[in-house]
Amino acid sequence: MILHPWQSLLIALAGWVNREQLAIVEYLQEENRVLREQWGKKRLRFSDAQRRSLAAKAKAVGRKALQKVGCIVTPDTLLRWYRPLIARKYDESAQRGPGRPRKPEDIREVIVRMARENVSWGYTRIQGALKNLGHAVGRTTVRRVMLEHGLDAAPQRGKGMSWKTFLQIHIQQIAAADFFTVEVLMLHGLVRYRILFVMELANRKVTLAGITSSPGGEWMKQIARNLTDGWDGFLKGKKYMLHDRDPLFTDAFRDILRTAGVDPLKLPARSPNLNSFAERWVRSAESECLERMIFFSEAALWRAANEFVAHYHEERNHQGLENRLILPRNENPPANGAMECHQRLGGLLKFYRRMAA
Repeated sequence: MILHPWQSLLIALAGWVNREQLAIVEYLQEENRVLREQWGKKRLRFSDAQRRSLAAKAKAVGRKALQKVGCIVTPDTLLRWYRPLIARKYDESAQRGPGRPRKPEDIREVIVRMARENVSWGYTRIQGALKNLGHAVGRTTVRRVMLEHGLDAAPQRGKGMSWKTFLQIHIQQIAAADFFTVEVLMLHGLVRYRILFVMELANRKVTLAGITSSPGGEWMKQIARNLTDGWDGFLKGKKYMLHDRDPLFTDAFRDILRTAGVDPLKLPARSPNLNSFAERWVRSAESECLERMIFFSEAALWRAANEFVAHYHEERNHQGLENRLILPRNENPPANGAMECHQRLGGLLKFYRRMAA
C-alpha cells in the first residue's frame, strides 16, 4: 500500500502530538504524586467553583481513566461532586409556587375551642360543626390543628374531665361554702368569731349562713336545715355544694344536705384553687371592709358583714361578671342628673349613681 505524501505527514504529526500529550500526562501524574507527598494526610480545601470545574472535567474523562491519572482527589469524590450539577440543572424550586396556605387564625381558634369544650367530639364531628358555621375545612386539617395544640382525639380526650370543665357544665347547680375568722374585742379580751357563708357560683350571690364564737355539731345541723329549707333555703334548686375539709362540715351536716338532694363535694386538702370563687370573696370582704374596722360586739360584726354583702350585691362591679353589678337597682340608669355618693359604714363603702332628673 502506497501512502500519499500528505497522509504520511499527517500520521507523523499525529504521532508527535500523541507523544507530547503522553508526556504532559506523565508530568501531571508526577506533579500530583509530589503534591500528595507534600500535603501528606492534610485535607485539601476546594471552593465550590473549583469543585464544579473539576467535576465537569472528571465526568468527561471517566472513572477508569481517572484511576490511571493519580488525581489529588479520588475519582469517586470527583463524580460525587458532579451529581449536584445535574440536580441544579433540573431544579425548579425557584419557579415553584407556595404550598397550601395556612388556615386563618380565627378558624384555628374555633377548632381548638370546639375540641376543648366538647371532649367527646371527634375530627369528623368538629368538621361538621365548622361546616354549619360556613367553614369548609378538611378532616385532616382539623386533626393537624388539634395536634399542634396538644389535643388528643375524642376517645383519649374524653377519658377524664377536668375540674374547670366540670364547673362550666354544672355551674348553675353548684354552691360553695367556706369559713373565715374575725377577731372581736370584748371586755375580757379578743374573741375569735367564725363566719360561715355560702355562694352561688353562677351569679356570685352570697348569703351569711351564720356567725358564732362557738361553732359545733348542733349549730351546723341547724345551718344545714336553714340552707335546705324548701321555702326560702339558699340551696334550693342546687345539686352540689363545695366545701373544704374543715371538721365543722360534719357527717350529720352532710347527711342533711343529701336528704334535701344536695350532694356535698369535699375538696382535697390544701387546694384553695378548687374553691377560688369563695376564696376571692373572703379576700374582698376582709380587705375592703372587715380588716379596716374594730368590732366590740357580735352585733357590730353582724351589721358590718351584712352591709358588705348588700354592697357586694348592689353596688360593687365584678370583673368576673363583665364588670357588672350582681343585683342592680336600676337596669337603665339615667344619663343625666346630679351625681350622688351613696355610703355605707360611715363612708367605708361608697357607690356613685345619678339621681333621676
